[in-house]
Amino acid sequence: MPTKQNVMPVIGVLSGALVWGLIWYPYRGLQDIGVSGAMSTMITYLLAMLCGAFMFPRVWRELPKAGWWALLLVLSAGWANFGYVLAMLHGEVMRVLLLFYLAPLWTILFSRWLLDERLNRYGYLVVALSLGGALVMLWEPRLGLPLPQNISEWIGLSAGMSFAFSNVVSRRAAHLSVEAKSFGLWLGAVVLTLPFLLWQGGMVGVLTAIDSQTWLLLVLMGITLGATSFAVQYGVTHLPANRAVVLFLFELVIAAVSSYVLVGEALQLREWMGAILIISASLLSGKLHDELKQGEA
Repeated sequence: MPTKQNVMPVIGVLSGALVWGLIWYPYRGLQDIGVSGAMSTMITYLLAMLCGAFMFPRVWRELPKAGWWALLLVLSAGWANFGYVLAMLHGEVMRVLLLFYLAPLWTILFSRWLLDERLNRYGYLVVALSLGGALVMLWEPRLGLPLPQNISEWIGLSAGMSFAFSNVVSRRAAHLSVEAKSFGLWLGAVVLTLPFLLWQGGMVGVLTAIDSQTWLLLVLMGITLGATSFAVQYGVTHLPANRAVVLFLFELVIAAVSSYVLVGEALQLREWMGAILIISASLLSGKLHDELKQGEA
């Protein structure tokens, strides 16, 4: 029978998939009214940091002591989030998602290198189902093989690699608390957006031009991202990296449904087939977790 300890990490990861399967819509809306992806990313993650300010004393004690692991987590998680926003705003959404969700491949490599996690028979089937579902759901034959063809797609691919790496590092840095990992994620997004905004120039003018309704949306997004980041870091800390990244693939299903409901993009038969494969892979990932635990016993 599932226990709270088993269920809560899964819920944490799935909450991240839910939020990131929907967050593209308000970020696009903000861009349409003149708040760029870099600016909205910086503001929302700064607000998330403010919401988590009560964690700061503990974070200040932990992060400096963690050394390279803390730095790797901050930079990889920061680019995963900032790169995702940039790629989704400026590229073809479904193609960017496909490149981003090659993450299971990078997770296999990173988890073998840093965690010494080896795939078993279920693991290979989980990866095949999840990637097969992504390909069936998202690949457009007229565009050829899923290789980057412009800067947005390269950003999406690199963000997916950073996403996989940050999940593995989060599990490897088991000595860090969930609070420290969450704060590191927010800090990374802010640190990486600042140079971009300074290079663009006009940052003060954009900030002063934001009206009260837009600020309210930004505050709500910041609170949501703050709570979600905490839940996700709890999940990836307590789940094998290969299982966590498969659960994150639920975002593809959520993004497909939300694009239909919000902007009228109809779901095709192949998208439903891909969704079924992804759900099957996520359910089967429980077998992967069970065998990993048996192997450790």
